[in-house]
Amino acid sequence: MFAVIKTGGKQYRVVANEVITLGKIEAEDGATVTFPVLMLGGDAPKVGAPLVEGASVTAEVVKQTRGDKVIAFKKRRRQNSRRKIGHRQDFTVVRITAITGA
Repeated sequence: MFAVIKTGGKQYRVVANEVITLGKIEAEDGATVTFPVLMLGGDAPKVGAPLVEGASVTAEVVKQTRGDKVIAFKKRRRQNSRRKIGHRQDFTVVRITAITGA
């Protein structure tokens, strides 16, 4: 059985015991979080409108981490104008513990 969850404006297809990286979630390491379910898949799929009633996905926060550094460099030739900005995105790694469906 799999589920499609929504978090941070994005949708993820998850199965039990899977470790996925999501956008930052405000939770401590080891905390349990639940996500709304948009679709339950398997032998008898259920599609929500927009959510599947009575279904939920629980996950355990493994760690809070940051992505690789991305450099945004802009240069205007012959103008002696340049700009360099670095950015690191915050992520949360979670382990899907259970998928419950109605």
